Amino acid sequence: MAFSVLSLVINVLFLIHHQHQVVAQSSNMTRPPAVIVFGDSVVDPGNNNAIVTTVKCNFPPYGKDFVRQQATGRFSNGKVPGDIIASRLGVKEFVPPYLGVELDDQDLLTGVSFASGGGGYDPLTADLVSVLKMDDQLKLFKEYKEKIKTIAGEKKADYIISQSLYLIVTGTDDLANTYFTTPFRSVEYDLPSYIKFVVQEASKFFQELYSLGARKLGITGSPPIGCLPSQRTNAGGIERECVTRYNQAAIVYNSELSQEIQRLNNTLPGSKVVYIDMYTPIIDMIQRPSAYGFEVINRGCCGTGIYEVTLTCNRFTAPPCEDVSKFLFWDTYHPTERAYNILMGQVIQRYGPLLS
Repeated sequence: MAFSVLSLVINVLFLIHHQHQVVAQSSNMTRPPAVIVFGDSVVDPGNNNAIVTTVKCNFPPYGKDFVRQQATGRFSNGKVPGDIIASRLGVKEFVPPYLGVELDDQDLLTGVSFASGGGGYDPLTADLVSVLKMDDQLKLFKEYKEKIKTIAGEKKADYIISQSLYLIVTGTDDLANTYFTTPFRSVEYDLPSYIKFVVQEASKFFQELYSLGARKLGITGSPPIGCLPSQRTNAGGIERECVTRYNQAAIVYNSELSQEIQRLNNTLPGSKVVYIDMYTPIIDMIQRPSAYGFEVINRGCCGTGIYEVTLTCNRFTAPPCEDVSKFLFWDTYHPTERAYNILMGQVIQRYGPLLS
C-alpha cells in the first residue's frame, strides 16, 4: 500500500514537472500572427492536388491518421511539420494549402503553405516532375499579400508579413532526385559545384522573400538522405545500408547552407534567418531508435516499405503496417506524423527563441 502511494506521488510530481517544462518551452517563443510555409513534399498539405503532376498523395492510405482519416494531399499518415509548428505555437491546428481549397479570411490571415511536393531550390528539380518551382511559390506569395491587404488593410497586412514565421523546407530532392538519380545535373556539375549552385539558388530565394517583407525565416537543412528507405533501396546494396556518399553530400550541403544563412543574417537588416539542423536529430533516431520508441527505421510503413511512395503507396497494392507508431518512415521518403512530432518539438525547443 505504501509503495502504491509512493508511486502515485512520484507520478504526480513527474506530471507537474513535465507540464512546467512544456509551459517553459512554449513561452520561449512568442506567438507569431501567422505561419507561412514554402518548400517540398515534407510541408505540402495539398497544393499538388491542384496542379497537373503525378506527384500526389490525395488517396488512402495517406492520411489514415489525419482528421476523419482524410487523404488531404499531405505526404504522411497525418500532420506534417507546418501543421505541428502552427499548432504548438498556438496559431492554428493546420496550415492549409494555398491552392485547391476554399480559404476564408481567417485561414489567409493566419498563414498558408505554398509548398509543392517534388520541388527544390534547383528549378530543374520541379520541372522534372511538373510541380511548382520556388519562383512559382514566390509569385503565389505576392498574390497572397494582396489578398491579406484587401482583408485587413495595409497596416495590419504589413504587420502580419513582417512578424510571421516563415518555414522553408526543401533542398533534399535536389540532391536525392535531381543529382543522384537523374543524369542531367551530374554531367553538368561535379558534386561540390552542384552543391554551391543549389546554395546560391537558395540564397536568391531567401533574399527575394526578405525583399517582400519576410523577416523571421526558419530554414531546414538536409536530412541524412542516404538513410532514406528509397535511397537504401536504390543505392544501398543488397543489405540496403545507408549510402555513405549521399550522407556526406548532405553534410557538405548543410555546412554551406548554414554559412550562407549566417552571411545573410549579417547583411539583411532586421532579419532573423535561422538554420535548422535536421541531419543530427534524424540520424540519432536511426542510430538509436529504441530511445524514441521506434522499431523499424530502414523501410516505410506503407506496403513493403522498400519502394512505395506517392502513387505506389495505395490501398490496392500497398496496405499500411499494423502499428505505424513503431515506424520512423511512413513511405520510402517521408517520416510518420509521430516522427515529425518529435522533430518539431525539438525544433521549437532549440530554435524557437532565435525566431521570436
